[in-house]
Amino acid sequence: MVFKVLTIFPSYFKGVFDTGLIKNAIKKNKIKLKIYNLRDFTEDKHRSVDDYPYGGGAGMVMKIEPVYRAINKLKGERTKVILLSPKGKVLNQKKMRELSKEDELLLVCGRYKGYDARIEFFVDEVISIGDYVVSGGEVGALILIEGITRLLEGTVGDRDSVESDSFEDGLLEGPQFTRPENFMGYRVPEILLSGDHEKIRKWRLKKRVELTLKRRPDLIRKGTFSDEILEILKEVSKDESYR
Repeated sequence: MVFKVLTIFPSYFKGVFDTGLIKNAIKKNKIKLKIYNLRDFTEDKHRSVDDYPYGGGAGMVMKIEPVYRAINKLKGERTKVILLSPKGKVLNQKKMRELSKEDELLLVCGRYKGYDARIEFFVDEVISIGDYVVSGGEVGALILIEGITRLLEGTVGDRDSVESDSFEDGLLEGPQFTRPENFMGYRVPEILLSGDHEKIRKWRLKKRVELTLKRRPDLIRKGTFSDEILEILKEVSKDESYR
């Protein structure tokens, strides 16, 4: 997988190449990460990438010309171009999985008050990382790179760990515990010390359902679940605290 990032702040990604998962994935040749400065695609002496909005209003707007030149230069036959913007479709794990099948992604980082709307004619998709606003698309680009990389074969040693992550089957991941067994009176649940793997599996699944119902009921409403999970849902839903 090749990640190309178009930004006006290349230094934002300083250190990414030498950090954890990304560093190992690059070393194993699982991914390539290339950072491009949008100002290198300008043609005026001031290397301008923004201007005042037509019609007036607050803030500055990213110009279309340098973005178009960059896309035209960097896009290959198998490149998917993604614009990071709060106006895009909200990112989720399903979309991460979908994008992990691509050969190359060009991530265009929005900045300022916004971007010339005509930029959207030259990208394949507009993605938001959530219903909030940050200063630029660089945060979103990092999230995409990290989230997609860990889904690639050979980047994470324990694949079972990835497959059991939150959202992979529509539920949140359940509570986890490690040593010590007793911390200031807070004890590890006895079931986890029992050695009965089937009981532990069922307990963990129930806790996942409970946690999802409590913190993310929206996932329950739109999810498609197995008969076992539906039975647990029916049981747990009788508890008034979840209503």
